[in-house]
Amino acid sequence: MNRIKENRLARLKRKKRVRRKIQGKPERPRLTVFKSARHIYAQIIDDTNGKTLLTASTISKDLKTNTKGIGGNIKGAIVVGESIGKIAAKKGITEVVFDRNGFLFHGRVKALADAARENGLKF
Repeated sequence: MNRIKENRLARLKRKKRVRRKIQGKPERPRLTVFKSARHIYAQIIDDTNGKTLLTASTISKDLKTNTKGIGGNIKGAIVVGESIGKIAAKKGITEVVFDRNGFLFHGRVKALADAARENGLKF
């Protein structure tokens, strides 16, 4: 149990360090990623106004059928990345700042970022 707590605290420490440098603005909002053991979530946030512009996750209503059973793996992350890229393109968002939220940039986080890039987001 102690190791789990240490890992979580290390991630939160990395998160603080990254967030000091990253700021989402109206012209270039922040794309943030959170992953749990079973699901992955992505949000595009305007930090200046404190508003979440759009979200996508493996538990959202429109993706729930596509991600049944694959929410906690790379396939689920790809589906969420494609979805967030398409939704952002519809809303006119083309450039974002990527916030990995203290997670290491590999595996599901990298898959989501690559899928978002392929669907029109630049970061």
